[in-house]
Amino acid sequence: MLEIRNRATRAAPFPLAAQTIGSVAIAPLPPRTRLSLRLRLRPAEGMGVGTVAGLSLDMPINATRTANGRRALRLGPDEWLLLADADDGDELAAQVAGALEGTFHALVDVSHRSCGLAVTGAGAVAALNAGCPLDLSPKAFPIGTATRTVLAKTEILLARLDAEAFEVECWRSWGDYLHGFLLEAARGL
Repeated sequence: MLEIRNRATRAAPFPLAAQTIGSVAIAPLPPRTRLSLRLRLRPAEGMGVGTVAGLSLDMPINATRTANGRRALRLGPDEWLLLADADDGDELAAQVAGALEGTFHALVDVSHRSCGLAVTGAGAVAALNAGCPLDLSPKAFPIGTATRTVLAKTEILLARLDAEAFEVECWRSWGDYLHGFLLEAARGL
């Protein structure tokens, strides 16, 4: 079970107010629960994941699915990042652990290590591509895609939620740097 006795509140790594520059809006995401799930699947034995805690985990790698305010990002053949509101974390962890009881898995709360930014607007792709080498066109990176990549030499998780809406997850220590980079990229458009 996850350790929950000594939770600390953490200061935001960047300003809490959303900022709009031209056609790009950059806003910090509210505090959220982030659970790293590792689960070994054996397709040869017909073992699938199905739905866990209301989230469908049967999806292609580099995809994301949302249900009931929760989101699952499949990052690899045996790896998911589960996202939920900060106050939903204990319930989500308990539901996942209960659903996977008897199945070899690892579930770790990594909420403390990461922070997130929403990058939206008509210029969002251009601002992100100022430091991200991926082709973020809708054909190459459609809605519902999520992947690890780099932004301004920093490892991130990038998810496309809508035609002009992205979420960037990064380690807290890089949050202020990436926030500043995105603001400068938006100013340069």
